[in-house]
Amino acid sequence: MSILNNQWQEQLSPEFEKPYYLELREFLKEEYNTQSIYPPMQDLFNALHLTDFQDVKVVIIGQDPYHGPGQAHGLSFSVQSGVKCPPSLKNIYKELQSDLGFEPPDHGNLVPWAKQGVLLLNTVLTVRQGEPASHRGKGWEYFTNAIIDSLNDREQPVCFLLWGKHAELKGERVINPQHLILTSPHPSPFSARRGFFGSRPFSTINKWLEQQNLEPINWKL
Repeated sequence: MSILNNQWQEQLSPEFEKPYYLELREFLKEEYNTQSIYPPMQDLFNALHLTDFQDVKVVIIGQDPYHGPGQAHGLSFSVQSGVKCPPSLKNIYKELQSDLGFEPPDHGNLVPWAKQGVLLLNTVLTVRQGEPASHRGKGWEYFTNAIIDSLNDREQPVCFLLWGKHAELKGERVINPQHLILTSPHPSPFSARRGFFGSRPFSTINKWLEQQNLEPINWKL
């Protein structure tokens, strides 16, 4: 059975047969049946559906999904249209304005980035309502490692944008020299002033993409 509808299926199909994933699937069945889990089940793999394997230019790694009602829809840092922007995303928009001069949009939906090749990947893809980190250690970390490994092995270069220690640990899997790794503190209010503000990631990425003869990202939302 095909779970993903694009090239990611070929890349990740071995994962769907591994014991950790089969255990994770049973755990998730129970959780979705008995708890309020985010994102909705149909949005679980949105990051992979919207940004196909061969189209990935940039990876932005988050932790687990937003745990408030109506926020998470399968893309790291993004919220559904009509939902109030979380503080970290507001800070991303502040840096975007400082870097490229774009006014912060009145929404938090990052789908336009995903459609241009920005893989918005959380390391854990589900969470219980109101319980951050509640699905950590259940198997998702192995699955998202496989995503990063497949991109690391790809010949076409990818920029990995790692915000905060958690993302940096995940980025240690990126060892092939054709890829670019950019690191800074996390955009959360607790750490943004320690070096996230002023890091200018968006212009840096576009300059690098042009050097690779790749189309830059239109970061304006």
